[in-house]
Amino acid sequence: MSRIALNALLALALAGCTRAQVAEPASAPPPPAEPRVPASMQWLYGSGEGAAAGIQAYHAFRDHVLAAARSRPAESVVLAEGSTLDAPRFVPCGERPLAVVLDVDETAIQNLGYEYDEAQRGLVYDQGRWNRWEQTGANAVAPIPGAVTALRAMREAGVTVIFNSNRQAINAAQSAAAIEGAGLGPARHGETLYLQGDVVPGSAKDPRRAAVASRYCVVAMAGDQLGDFSDLFNVRSLSVTDRRSAASSGRFASLWGNGWFMLSNPVYGPSIRGGFDDVFPADKRWSDPQGGQE
Repeated sequence: MSRIALNALLALALAGCTRAQVAEPASAPPPPAEPRVPASMQWLYGSGEGAAAGIQAYHAFRDHVLAAARSRPAESVVLAEGSTLDAPRFVPCGERPLAVVLDVDETAIQNLGYEYDEAQRGLVYDQGRWNRWEQTGANAVAPIPGAVTALRAMREAGVTVIFNSNRQAINAAQSAAAIEGAGLGPARHGETLYLQGDVVPGSAKDPRRAAVASRYCVVAMAGDQLGDFSDLFNVRSLSVTDRRSAASSGRFASLWGNGWFMLSNPVYGPSIRGGFDDVFPADKRWSDPQGGQE
C-alpha cells in the first residue's frame, strides 16, 4: 500500500474516532405546557351560553316565587321527614311567612378566584385550600348572572331569602361578606345563612332545610346539585343511572322549574361521575363505519 493511501486511511480513521468522541448536543427539554382553562370552566365562567343559562334559571325562579307570593301554596317544596325517593311528602305551610332556600357556591356566587388558582396550577380539589379560600377569597367572587335582580324582586315581594351552604360555620363572617359583596345580601348567620354544622354535625343539608321549613313556608329552592334539594339523591349506594332516573321521573320531574330550580355546574360535584356504561345506553351507541378515516 502506498504512503499516500495509508495516510488517507489513517485520516479517515482519525476522523471517525473524533466524530465518535464528540457527544451530540442534547436536545432541549420541551417547554412546560401552558396552563389550559378546562372546557367546563370556559363554559360556566366565560361563555355567553353560561350567562344565558344563569339568567334563564333566575328569571324562572323569580317568576315562580312572585306567583306564590300572590297565591300562597298549601305545601312547602321541602321534603317532609320520612320521605323516600319513591314516596316523597312535603311539609305543610300553615300560616308561616314565605321564604326561598338556595345554595351559595355556583348557585348564588361564582368562585372565580378559587377556580382560577386551580386551573392555573393544574390542581385538584383540596379541603385545606378550600378552607383558605373561604377565609380570604370574599373579594374574588361574582354573582351568578340574573341572581342580583331576581333576589331583590323576591325580597321586595315580602319573601325571605335564605342561603343554605356547606361552607364552614367557623368562616361565617367571610362567607356572608362574599354573598353581600356580590350584591346578593343580606346574609345573617343563623337567620338567613345556614352553614355546615349549624343544626347537626356534618354536611347533610336536610336538617337545615327542616329547620327553615319549621319557621317558613318555603315556596322555592335553587341549587347546582341534587343535594341542594334533598340528601336522598346523594345516598352512596344510588348508582349513576338510578340517580338520574329518580331526578327525572315521578313527582320530582314535575318540580323542576316549578318549585325546584337547577343551575348549571359542569365544573364539580356529585354529578361529575360515571363510566361509559353509565353515560351511554347500550342501545344508543354508534361507531363511524369508516373508522374515523376520511
